Amino acid sequence: MRLFLVVFLWLLGTSAGAQGLFRMDSAQDGRGWEAVGRIEIAGTSFCTGALIGPRLVVTAAHCLFDPETGARVPVDQMQFLAGWRNGRAAAYRRVRKAVPHPAFAYGHEADADRVRHDLALIELQHPIRNTTITPFDTDIGPEQGDAVGVVSYAHDRSEAPSLQETCPVLAHQDGMLVLSCTVDFGASGSPVFRLGPDGRPRIVSVVSSKAQANGAPVALATRLQGPLDDLRDALSADRDPGAGLDRLAAGARRDTGAKFVRP
Repeated sequence: MRLFLVVFLWLLGTSAGAQGLFRMDSAQDGRGWEAVGRIEIAGTSFCTGALIGPRLVVTAAHCLFDPETGARVPVDQMQFLAGWRNGRAAAYRRVRKAVPHPAFAYGHEADADRVRHDLALIELQHPIRNTTITPFDTDIGPEQGDAVGVVSYAHDRSEAPSLQETCPVLAHQDGMLVLSCTVDFGASGSPVFRLGPDGRPRIVSVVSSKAQANGAPVALATRLQGPLDDLRDALSADRDPGAGLDRLAAGARRDTGAKFVRP
């Protein structure tokens, strides 16, 4: 089935409602999800991110860019707040390095190629070693028809994370996933989970943006398989053409059968 999508990139269009969301206001509600946190950006905006190692946070690549200028946000203006809830975090960490996927182009036209590379790794200045904060494992997939879940912050629920336990993968287009999950401003970079064989949630994707498919709101997400390996290599080799400041060059366009328009 071909989906015709109207995409609103950068921190996502306004949601018609947060259906199926469970807001985790108390420590009891959020137990086991403390490795999801808010990424504060230059004191003016935020995204969602998740620990996949003691000092590694995965999020969306576009979160590293200033929407007004298209320039990279300096790392000294970013902070990760693990388990942020009602004015307090389980751990606060400054950022040592932030690397977007090498093929991601912030100023590129909104299309599936941009979404499938909308992934970034943040290296914290100091590792988070806390018995209540356990980094998530990652996994391959998901595929069309799989049930996934999302934990996210958003503009109207910025003080506590919300969990949507089940939303199906509607389509898979060249590395871009179309999900029925509810997302909104601030949900960029939110981890998409699937339960592993051990019953523990594993991150399989990251929310990039909101869209409409056949008149219904959907979320667009980036698969980890492939792009995450590229990011790990770039981080370990200290390869980052942006160096924290510069706009990346536009990448190649691909025809995926999706129709996009700018807001």
